[in-house]
Amino acid sequence: MKEAEPKAIHLKDYEPPTHRIETTDLTFDLESGTTTVTSRLKVVRASASTEDVPLVLDGQELKLVSVAIDGVELGSNEYQLNDDTLTLPDLPPTCEVQIVNQIHPEDNTALEGLYKSRTMYCTQCEAQGFRKITYYQDRPDVLSVFTTTIIADASEYPVLLSNGNLRSDELLDDGRRKVVWADPFPKPSYLFALVAGDLALLSDEFTTCSGRNVTLEIYSESHNIEQCHYAMDVLKRSMRWDEETFGREYDLDIFMIVAVEDFNMGAMENKGLNVFNTSCVLATRDTATDQAYQRVEAVVAHEYFHNWSGNRVTCRDWFQLSLKEGFTVFRDAEFSSDMNSRTVKRIEDVNRLRSVQFAEDSGPLAHPVRPDSYIEISNFYTPTVYEKGAEVVRMLQTIVGQDDFRRGSDLYFERHDGQAVTTDDFCNAMSAVTPRNLDQFQRWYEQAGTPQLTVDSTCTAEEGLIVNIAQACPATPGQTEKLPFHIPICIGLLDDAGNSLIGAETALQSDSDIEIRQDTLVLHLRSQATNLTVSGISGTPHVSFLRGFSAPVKVNYPRDSAELAFLALHDTDGFAAWDVLQTLLVREIERLQAASTVSPVVIDLFDALIRRALDCAELDTDSRNEQRFLLAAMLTIPDENYLFEQLSPVDVDGVCNARDSLRQTLATQLQTQWQSLYTTNTAGEPYSPDASGMSRRGLNNIALDYLSLALDGTALSEQLRSHYDDADNLTDRRAVLVATVNSKNLDPAFKDRLLAEFYDRWREEALVVNLWFSAQASARDCTAEKLSRLAEHPAFDLRNPNKVRAVYTAFANFNHRNFHAPDGSGYELMGDMVITMNNQNPQMAAALAKPLTRWRRYQGQRQQLLQKVLKRIAACEDLSTDVYEVVNKSLS
Repeated sequence: MKEAEPKAIHLKDYEPPTHRIETTDLTFDLESGTTTVTSRLKVVRASASTEDVPLVLDGQELKLVSVAIDGVELGSNEYQLNDDTLTLPDLPPTCEVQIVNQIHPEDNTALEGLYKSRTMYCTQCEAQGFRKITYYQDRPDVLSVFTTTIIADASEYPVLLSNGNLRSDELLDDGRRKVVWADPFPKPSYLFALVAGDLALLSDEFTTCSGRNVTLEIYSESHNIEQCHYAMDVLKRSMRWDEETFGREYDLDIFMIVAVEDFNMGAMENKGLNVFNTSCVLATRDTATDQAYQRVEAVVAHEYFHNWSGNRVTCRDWFQLSLKEGFTVFRDAEFSSDMNSRTVKRIEDVNRLRSVQFAEDSGPLAHPVRPDSYIEISNFYTPTVYEKGAEVVRMLQTIVGQDDFRRGSDLYFERHDGQAVTTDDFCNAMSAVTPRNLDQFQRWYEQAGTPQLTVDSTCTAEEGLIVNIAQACPATPGQTEKLPFHIPICIGLLDDAGNSLIGAETALQSDSDIEIRQDTLVLHLRSQATNLTVSGISGTPHVSFLRGFSAPVKVNYPRDSAELAFLALHDTDGFAAWDVLQTLLVREIERLQAASTVSPVVIDLFDALIRRALDCAELDTDSRNEQRFLLAAMLTIPDENYLFEQLSPVDVDGVCNARDSLRQTLATQLQTQWQSLYTTNTAGEPYSPDASGMSRRGLNNIALDYLSLALDGTALSEQLRSHYDDADNLTDRRAVLVATVNSKNLDPAFKDRLLAEFYDRWREEALVVNLWFSAQASARDCTAEKLSRLAEHPAFDLRNPNKVRAVYTAFANFNHRNFHAPDGSGYELMGDMVITMNNQNPQMAAALAKPLTRWRRYQGQRQQLLQKVLKRIAACEDLSTDVYEVVNKSLS
């Protein structure tokens, strides 16, 4: 461990910058081994009160060559230099600061700042990578107009890119090339980007709503460029959608994307020059699954939408990270919903929230959407900031209504264009367009944890329907007492035929605000408890609760299995139908930990759902696709991550065995039905990444998964072989691969042949090889020992984050039997990897450590084994701040 423990940075200590940097003129002289960076900064004192305050510039791993003020070079006694800062005292109110420094991108394995990814130079500056390029006020509230000059060997690096519009391009006498890029929009340093390499180009154009022509360019290494066409299509659809839905038009003459194979994140929204991990931009039917296509669609849209929600309006400080990320995740989710199935997109998002973010909320790393402190900001690119932050924005839309939400977002952009602002500013813009008081709502930004609703309902002829609702939020680190949240709760009421009972004549009584929107009640819960009385309805209604997942809460609403099964089949809100089915299945898996037979209610319900899926052919195209998407989601048993969050404390073996038992019973008893579903949805036309094809493949491959449990060895190998040979896409091939490596009924020789065949065919496609790695790392027979051997494969590269995630993250997050092996071997393996990665790539190391931090949720010896590994990591010397914060918070 470092001699001095890292210190936390607190939101309450925020102070505005003492100086502004009005213009930033950068020159990069790219030479093998050493890059020289010259910066010319127009520095202006922020106010008279900072007259005697020196200018402090951030800098890490830099070699300072010279410093000059207004053309006069300073001696070493005229500034202070240490490992992290360059301090310049006694500056005039306005001056030009020129700094020359050197860096070594080839040695930068952390992939922050300027680094070399194979044959190309690229940057990653968010959150604090710019300080590894040159000395600067590396904070988001310092906005400057950037001009960037790049000089490099013309033959080796024919493509030289940076932010903004191209100003000049010339070939120098020495065979080198010099280009100048100018970005007219002030931006913080984290949005700076530079790329230099020998790259192929895919180009197109887009005409904006005002009639301007924008050049669109996607760059990648030549072997990847033909896989970029889908991303280009997504980009154009994103630009049009943002104009039509949010009124946001693109502002530069060119928009560029560069696909990079070595990248810590998914992508980065640098102004006008987005840098992408190849996994988020490349897609063809042979190299991307349907899920990968959807990820490309979501991420391309997300980064483009950042042009306004993040770039034109950015965050004042890093505590406000969700201001841009939560809002933009909400925007990309709305885009994906409009492009595909709104219901299933909602299901996918909630599934991830419950599996990952709820786990974070209930663990040692819990923090508010707007954190109040951090040691290493890179650790706060979390599901809480992103996914829960998006849910907070969605709740705002529910509370104020869609029309006022649009007016509020327009006002937000108009008020704060070109500014660095806070989540309070976002909420204030919404408050300005609605009569509703949003003061209490801001607790969603301030308080950590997942609120829990306790619900019960009764119905009598005399009193009508009475629904009682109470809220509570458990203690989280640093927050033992929680004030009530403002929670919008959407409720539907159905008769025995599934028809809505809510209408103009419905009489409502509650001590909370409540309104009727079409066939749904919206109740605004602000107190600890409330009740709702509904009269003027006949019979006993079926309550469709928390429709559309109107708030990120847990719900305890005891209802019998027959009622849940009815709602799963008849609720007109697709999300709510899926949701009650999850409740039923979690309950069944909990019961099966002590029982031996599956409930007939569950078997009959799955039989009914399969029959409904078989009837989809009778529907019109849009309805058929929507039903297929929904039924594919409903026929999928919750995975272990979801179950672990619903059941506490977690008995790993009990949950895994009970889930296996449920799947095996459904596979065996409904084998004929699964075979019919498989046959009905077998491809009859070439692959297409559209709703029709994706929804059909979803049902087809779910049926194949169940059949892989029901068929014996010979029949199964024949079915898998046929499915694999007939496949014209990676989605179907992956389904066979996953079924094969997880099957207990197959001859091991069949598995070995398929794995070898798959690798030999796709060995030149890095992303497909990553899928091959992850399928094996997640397989039920992949022990820690086998994983270590897998990591010795020649295609594995410890320097590539995608490959590390494909092997080690897949093992820890999806191979629970072996990660949680009773002897602790899985924990020890991950602990070794955290230590190995700590000095090479601290961000990856911290991410690998997070599965180890949830030790409190498990039973018995596993708690002690996890703590032992965490303490071993904590005792290491030279622990990065990234890993230090994650490990020490989890042990405290």
